[in-house]
Amino acid sequence: MDGFHQLELQTLEGQALPLSLFRGHPLLVVNVASRCGLTPQYAGLESLYRQYRERGLVVLGCPCNQFMNQEPGDAEKIRGFCSTRYDVTFPLSAKLEVNGPDHHPLYAWLTASEQGHPGPIRWNFEKFLISGEGRIVARYAPQTPPEDPALQQDIAAQLIA
Repeated sequence: MDGFHQLELQTLEGQALPLSLFRGHPLLVVNVASRCGLTPQYAGLESLYRQYRERGLVVLGCPCNQFMNQEPGDAEKIRGFCSTRYDVTFPLSAKLEVNGPDHHPLYAWLTASEQGHPGPIRWNFEKFLISGEGRIVARYAPQTPPEDPALQQDIAAQLIA
């Protein structure tokens, strides 16, 4: 089993979320926040999810409060915000850290030099496209919108026929 699919998160509701559930599915992992200038990307992420989920795409939002306190809410507030403002239906993890000594093992794996896309997370809404086999296909800057043609082309290449 590859390293990616051995990892586990907690859902926003506190349930175990083993990434092995997503073996065979492309995954777009995004650190998200509700009080960021990039927060409107939630709409594009949800649109991607709805457009491609039947072909296997999973968008996984990982709330993070490490950038200027832009995700200060608890799980209930985060879920409420995402549901009412953006009608988010894609999975959300429990709030986690993406940088520093307490960063989540997922982000340690994503940013490790051996994965080919090293370096700290720069801001909210940084994106990683993971293949169904658990390898990083690409890393996208926070300012790259979900509607970006290159991002969409990369996703399309990973979809299940």
